[in-house]
Amino acid sequence: MYPAESDLKDERENLALFLIQYFGGPALYAVKRGHPRLRMRHQPFKIGPAARDAWLRHMEAALVATEVVAPVAPALRAYFIEVAHFLQNSDTD
Repeated sequence: MYPAESDLKDERENLALFLIQYFGGPALYAVKRGHPRLRMRHQPFKIGPAARDAWLRHMEAALVATEVVAPVAPALRAYFIEVAHFLQNSDTD
């Protein structure tokens, strides 16, 4: 969904700030970008089962690669699954 030449620096920062805010940290995401409006921000992209599942695989790989501690990993994993299904806006790929 992102251009191949993108380094994803801004996207990574936005995701980090969003997750910090969502899980009770400072509202730095809101300061930078306003209300999350996840569905609206993702609506321009066709998100079918394959895109949803690919994103979930990447999030799982990130949890493993960063060695997220046990009490935090299940909460992140559960949230990723919930939001992936919430943002799916197509039944086809």
